[in-house]
Amino acid sequence: MKIDAIRRSYTKDKLELDKLNPDPIAQFELWLKDAIAAELPDPTAMCVASVDADGQPSQRLVLLKDVGVDGFTFYTNLGSRKATELTANPKVCLHFPWHPLERQVIVYGIAERVSATQVAKYFLSRPKESQLAAWASEQSRPVSTRQALLQKFAEIKHKFEHGEVPLPSFWGGFLVRPHKIEFWQGGEHRLHDRFMYSKQDDNSWSIDRLCP
Repeated sequence: MKIDAIRRSYTKDKLELDKLNPDPIAQFELWLKDAIAAELPDPTAMCVASVDADGQPSQRLVLLKDVGVDGFTFYTNLGSRKATELTANPKVCLHFPWHPLERQVIVYGIAERVSATQVAKYFLSRPKESQLAAWASEQSRPVSTRQALLQKFAEIKHKFEHGEVPLPSFWGGFLVRPHKIEFWQGGEHRLHDRFMYSKQDDNSWSIDRLCP
């Protein structure tokens, strides 16, 4: 299979310093609204990169569930590989790949656990099937067959057939507090527009244009 000639031109938009919001969170929210308005599949999907004790990076796609002045929030099984790695080494990188818009956002930050109250509030807002799946799956652990997983799900569904599904003790969330955020807009001739926001000691943000 020959793939070295696969390429396309990036011509949808340009990004200029004077058009950027001085607050990267506000700028991110503008781009996220664009991604949602464009009806992109999974506009809140982000790649979460963590590192294990041996320095081996790992990545997975996770859905962003909240964004605000403090940062970016997602939820997960606390026994999962990502949760284990982020607990040991909270340095994390998030990547939002909005390919149809020829845009990317990369977030560099520190992950911290969110409060039990916040976790419970979000968990209870989830569809019941998603709540049951959280109970049924020992995320990142080996499972013999898919049938075994479905059997566990059926057992959990029967157990909580009546009434609310309680919050599992092993389920939680992480807030990623950013210290750098990069915005990438594809450009003609591979001369892409890249801007890096860097957080300063006084909590303001500096902005640098980067070479593509």
